[in-house]
Amino acid sequence: MKQLMKYKSYVIYSIFILTLAGCSTYKSVTKPDYQPSYETVKAGQFDNGKMWTFDFPPMQYFDKAYNFKPTQEWLDNARMSALRLPGCSASFVSEDGLVMTNHHCVRGALDRVNKEGENLPEHGFWAATLEEERKVPNLYIDQLVLIEDVTDEVKAAFESGKDDDEKVKNRQAKMKEIEKSYNEKTKLNCSVVTFFNGGKYSLYGYKRYNDVRLVFAPETQIAFYGGDYDNFTYPRYDVDCAFYRVYDEDGKPLKTKNYFKWSKEGAKEGEVIFVIGNPGRTSRLFTISQLEFYRDFAYPYSLTLLDNLTKVYSDFLKNHPDKKLKYQSQLFGFANSQKAYTGYLGGLRDAYLMAKKRDFEKTFKNSVMSKPNLKSKYGSIWDEIAELQSEKAELFYKVNSYNMRGLGRSIYFSLASDLIDFAEQMKLPEDKRGPRYKGAALDTLKIKFLPVEYEEDLQIPMLAAQLDMMKSAFGTSNKTFNQLLGNRTPNTAANELVKSTIVINKEKVDELLNGNPDDILNSKDPFISFVINTKEGAIKLREKYSEIQSKESAKIQPLGNALFEIYGTSLPPDATFTLRISDGIVKGYEYNGTIAPPITTYYGMYDRYHSFKGMSDWYLPERWKNPPAEFDLSTPLNFVSTADIIGGNSGSPLINKNLEVVGLAFDGNIESLPGNFIFDDTKNRTVAVHSAGMLEALQDIYKADRMVKELVSGKIEQ
Repeated sequence: MKQLMKYKSYVIYSIFILTLAGCSTYKSVTKPDYQPSYETVKAGQFDNGKMWTFDFPPMQYFDKAYNFKPTQEWLDNARMSALRLPGCSASFVSEDGLVMTNHHCVRGALDRVNKEGENLPEHGFWAATLEEERKVPNLYIDQLVLIEDVTDEVKAAFESGKDDDEKVKNRQAKMKEIEKSYNEKTKLNCSVVTFFNGGKYSLYGYKRYNDVRLVFAPETQIAFYGGDYDNFTYPRYDVDCAFYRVYDEDGKPLKTKNYFKWSKEGAKEGEVIFVIGNPGRTSRLFTISQLEFYRDFAYPYSLTLLDNLTKVYSDFLKNHPDKKLKYQSQLFGFANSQKAYTGYLGGLRDAYLMAKKRDFEKTFKNSVMSKPNLKSKYGSIWDEIAELQSEKAELFYKVNSYNMRGLGRSIYFSLASDLIDFAEQMKLPEDKRGPRYKGAALDTLKIKFLPVEYEEDLQIPMLAAQLDMMKSAFGTSNKTFNQLLGNRTPNTAANELVKSTIVINKEKVDELLNGNPDDILNSKDPFISFVINTKEGAIKLREKYSEIQSKESAKIQPLGNALFEIYGTSLPPDATFTLRISDGIVKGYEYNGTIAPPITTYYGMYDRYHSFKGMSDWYLPERWKNPPAEFDLSTPLNFVSTADIIGGNSGSPLINKNLEVVGLAFDGNIESLPGNFIFDDTKNRTVAVHSAGMLEALQDIYKADRMVKELVSGKIEQ
């Protein structure tokens, strides 16, 4: 799966969460028939993947598969050398706090440290001295330093509940209690992690570093070489790397004994490698009925949302090329997620892959049914979960359409909702209001109520797309929406509604904020009026949907118990954006009637440049067009391995048995996209930047001698 830029990862993760909550978009209401006909297909040994946790690494499997049994010291060093960024992975690569990650994970940082007159995304950044390294505002890096098993406490809290709703609340309360206790006791950032659908729970404690400075980032063009055409493909030719440095409390480079040493030779064909990173989310342990819900409702809905966003932003940038620096990263994120969700959905519609999932569930279920004590506790779980999927499906589209905020929603409905919330809060006694609605915070809220920048040419098409989705969901049954839309097309309605609304008019909004709150609640503004007149029904619908979700969450716990009782830790749990170790070998694969090489070189990059002369996606930055004589075009650049990764693994180091960096994960091939719910290493590949390729670029293209010496020696060279 695509190992995304920080923003990209966030987009995919956000849509995943919205999907769970019934807050995405859709393509069709009709449930298609994708029932597989592969009656004899059997589940594979590693269909549930190889994202092993550091809580229970598969030592016997590693020994049998690779004749390698890592020591506890090896595992501890790997864990402590690995890091987590918001939405991405990273790692220490020197004893002086140098951190390696992907370029697409630092794009937000590039924007934040970009000075007036600069264009760091286009030209790149290199700090020739320590003093030139730029501190990134509001950025932190986490290091996993504590793991504790808290399964018994959490399960006991769950079982103490009298009904499903109370069980879920008790479990959540216990998890928060444990986190608070460990936060206070350890002074770490602690969170309780759910594994195996609730079969196991672990407390993870992170040491957080807040002084993070940018050291190096290449040009976006060379880091995302091939653009969206090459995205999720292989062979690839991307220099998708970047480097931060962590500083200590005294403002000096952090001294750390845990870091990955650098391999100048890098990965070789057939070599065993390990990916140490934080895969975001997978659905491999979901039941068939849950996967069918995603296939028939949630993913088609989400894909339409992404189609709309991609079109709206593409059209906007075509008409406003001067806005590229501000909005290009968001477009990249939407287009990337669009491609990803197309792959997810394609996998769920693949009869063969679904047959493998059905066989796993059948085997699992038969194992439970063959044991009377397990059958009495868990035998009805699958049917109960399936019934809940049907109940969710009946409400799904309307619940989404009543969601007025978030990804894919126009600013007009969002501001109308904000105004109504404001009015309702202001009608309360001050001591009953939320913290944002009293004292100095209230004054700040009024000042910052409207966005600093408002792009009408972006927001009107967004509104039209939102109205179109609402029309598909409501049909002709919602009188309030029919009045809003009138006998107009969504496009026409959007343009006319924006002309008549006051929610983006600063003078009129300020008047409402400083006037009688009833003036807001009685407003005839089309957006305010719609939200008010549908609010009660929307709340009831959301509560009903939330109740179903709560029941589902309660049913997942016993399913997790059953899973753990049957399989124990022989299966890896689903990804949870927590640290994992994934094994594999450097290996090519067959595709399109030919063979993909395990390793590509810089020769391929220049071939693409000359073969696609004039096409912007394969255009080379100025410094790359005529490389110096010492630049070796035969140097390995990218490579593939059979390791198991997904979004969130962006920036993960690929290491060898000697704990040396041999590569940097940045993508998955197109065949890896169904890996969201099933893993098959026949063609599923992790795409990485080769350690030798990074070193060659740093040394001969960027003349970053200071960093080359640090990577090779593992410390700052004086």
